Amino acid sequence: MSDTAISPTASTPSRRDGAFVLKWAASIIQILGYASTAFGLEPWNLMFFFVGLIGWFIVGVLWRDRAIMLIHVVALGAMIVGILSR
Repeated sequence: MSDTAISPTASTPSRRDGAFVLKWAASIIQILGYASTAFGLEPWNLMFFFVGLIGWFIVGVLWRDRAIMLIHVVALGAMIVGILSR
């Protein structure tokens, strides 16, 4: 494999480091969304989920990972439909 291969581990240090921080921050925020749902803290749960979904979508863009982007766009769409159907 050449040194110029594009992958999350072979990206530039600043992009890799930024994605590393973002993925952990987004994960923690989504966990706060799950906890908020468990304790009935609405609308905080939706706000946490929204921020976490956007964070993970950005990670997908940085890594050029369409699967990560797809799952978070679908989750966001489902969340929006759920909010609007109340």
